[in-house]
Amino acid sequence: MKDVQNSQDNRNVDIQKVGIKHLDLPLTIQRKNSSNQIVSAKAKVSVSLPRHYKGTHMSRFVEVLSEWRNKNLLGIDVKGCLEQIIKKLNAKSGELEFNFKYFIDKTAPVSKNKSFMGYDCSFKGEIVDGNYKFILGVKVPVTTLCPCSKEISDFGAHNQRALISVKISYDESNQIWIEDLVKDIESCGSCEVYPLLKRSDEKFVTEKAWQNPRFVEDVLREVILKLRNNKRINSFEVECEAFESIHNHSAWAYQKEDNNG
Repeated sequence: MKDVQNSQDNRNVDIQKVGIKHLDLPLTIQRKNSSNQIVSAKAKVSVSLPRHYKGTHMSRFVEVLSEWRNKNLLGIDVKGCLEQIIKKLNAKSGELEFNFKYFIDKTAPVSKNKSFMGYDCSFKGEIVDGNYKFILGVKVPVTTLCPCSKEISDFGAHNQRALISVKISYDESNQIWIEDLVKDIESCGSCEVYPLLKRSDEKFVTEKAWQNPRFVEDVLREVILKLRNNKRINSFEVECEAFESIHNHSAWAYQKEDNNG
């Protein structure tokens, strides 16, 4: 059969990224306690395309991902999978990203009841000119209580749920666990968010937030300091969005830094 994708293209345009996205597949994630967690992930994968090729071979992305999945290596060996994709498609660069929900056991602060907390996470691998970069992403909800509201009010203060989105890059030899990163980020809000709270727990989190008021700027700075002090991290990107309870808009702050700079 004729291979149209391999036919010559005369428009003299290189394409930086071409591939597939929103591919559903199961992903094996290594947990800190040495066990594995199987998650449902959406994959996004792309390669560069030289100007003389009309198109890439889309089916080959799925072939390699399926092969890695059958070996139970997806999520464990992102680099190896991406290298195989680049080789099979004869490309110079490529990207592979998985987005998934990762579950961590959380214990309520007073009642000690345990329940599952889900966090939106991502693994992303990039290879450019033979250089590999891995990026771990997490989105962590926290509670924030407004310092200004507490200061000016005779009683009470408005609080809100905020979402801290962090992406970090580190070398393969310096493993950073999702559980540890989430724990560091949660400590930067006014209080943690819990999936299960009894009345004694609700009293605790309400009073903890009251004693620890923070603007969105405060939260961002706390996260930045945590990440700066982690020498295993090469670079990071942080975004904090507070879903305001007394406004119809969000408060927002962002920072991107290179720890090696």
